[in-house]
Amino acid sequence: MPARSETRSAQEGTAPLLRTLREDLRAAQERDPAARSMIEVALAYPGVHALWFHRVSHRLWNSGGAARLPARLLSQFARFLTGIEIHPGARIGRRMFIDHGMGVVIGETTEIGEDVVMFHGSTLGGVSMSKGKRHPTVGDRVLIGAGAKVLGPIELGDDAKVGANAVVVRDVPAGHVAVGIASPPKPARTEPARDPYADPALFI
Repeated sequence: MPARSETRSAQEGTAPLLRTLREDLRAAQERDPAARSMIEVALAYPGVHALWFHRVSHRLWNSGGAARLPARLLSQFARFLTGIEIHPGARIGRRMFIDHGMGVVIGETTEIGEDVVMFHGSTLGGVSMSKGKRHPTVGDRVLIGAGAKVLGPIELGDDAKVGANAVVVRDVPAGHVAVGIASPPKPARTEPARDPYADPALFI
């Protein structure tokens, strides 16, 4: 995924903000069976609110210079309101859904693809205090379970899954599943109905 960050930056610069915000709404409604209406999602879903604040703070952050302080303050205000901490420097693709949301942390140099789902208590964090790339790169259609910790400048390939409370410190190839504490990822089964890793209880 070496060129993905450049592609994401171009998408973020060209996609109208309002269209992106509407997509966030639809993504939450489509992925949460408890969502009864678009209005309910807009008013009562902290994961959506945190994403909306981030879309604005990220654009401020990318303006550079004096705009970075208000971007940081806006992200902290969003943290106060939602319990979700997203650094304004993080790059987040379209149609992400943060379910429940409380305790989610996304670090500064994180890069997230499209159609990603994160559950409460999960972290995309670093293992180093040095500057530079120190947070994960997440592919498209990735699912990160509740309480999972994905740490360091590693890559989660497209369609990867991270189980609840897993600690991941190495790359997870596309289509693989990571469960447990720093355990090697396992390939996903081809038949979801018989796939023990398809059990939602592993992720929420």
